[in-house]
Amino acid sequence: MKDYSNKIAITTGDPNGIGAEITIKALNLLNIPSKDIVIISNSKVINTYGNLNNNYEVIDINYDSKIRPGEISVEAGDFAFRLLEKACQIRPKFIVTAPTSKEAMNLAGHKFSGQTEVLEHFLAHDGQKAEMLFAAKDFRVLLLTRHLPLKDVSKTLTKALIIEKIERLRSFFQNKLMIKKPSFALCSLNPHAGENSLLGDEEEKIILPAIEAVRNRGINITNPMPADALFINGVQSYLRGDKSSYDCYIACYHDQGLIPIKAAASEKTVNMTIGLDIIRTSPSHGTAFDIAGKNIANPESMIEAIKYCLY
Repeated sequence: MKDYSNKIAITTGDPNGIGAEITIKALNLLNIPSKDIVIISNSKVINTYGNLNNNYEVIDINYDSKIRPGEISVEAGDFAFRLLEKACQIRPKFIVTAPTSKEAMNLAGHKFSGQTEVLEHFLAHDGQKAEMLFAAKDFRVLLLTRHLPLKDVSKTLTKALIIEKIERLRSFFQNKLMIKKPSFALCSLNPHAGENSLLGDEEEKIILPAIEAVRNRGINITNPMPADALFINGVQSYLRGDKSSYDCYIACYHDQGLIPIKAAASEKTVNMTIGLDIIRTSPSHGTAFDIAGKNIANPESMIEAIKYCLY
């Protein structure tokens, strides 16, 4: 197999979404040397949505179906899945993924709740687990739970899970970002951090014991704090252009973490998969089927995703 270990591999996602369009726009604006990039897609898909200025290598994945911008289809979901599979097989230095449709991939028989879980399936070994980290410059948010119904979050949060995820986060900061003593801020699950168990007892029974355990391992982390108050610092620091008081905010569930960072930096936020041998970055938005094929998609988040792999 050809050596791709020094390249950034970019998948173009669902062929009926904006993935190929924003990939083309981002690469044309960034003008990265062709030796550094490999695109995993299909020539027909790329040519449908634009023209690349540089002669990047394209690993062509078969796609015989008609491209129908805005439509959810089994064929498109299977194609998007096969792009991810190929990206994992070639073992590049970084993987950048354009958006896929969870519904389309599941219709195609690929029963995963997102690209993070697909990457974990193909790349994890020796007990590795993928984690979902969102970043806008140094405003970062880790999710303790990902694509779960809200009613299942409290059942999923355990002391062991919290400890494991915070340990993986520390490892990422120390080994990848070279921040030896990162500081973490933890959101409470319940309003007002449970108000001494009046509004929920998860803080007292689950979260605080986990925090005590990771502190005993030398990790700098706050007690669980009300998310509405906690994120004021992160959002305002980002908007001022200042460094946040914490290296990472840890949210208990999906929307708790994503609303503040996307509200502050909607087009600059990058979705990162950490915890595996290969770091993956992605735009923080979805397939945008409503504007697919109209050539009006904003490539800023894709640009940021690629830029994270350049430094």
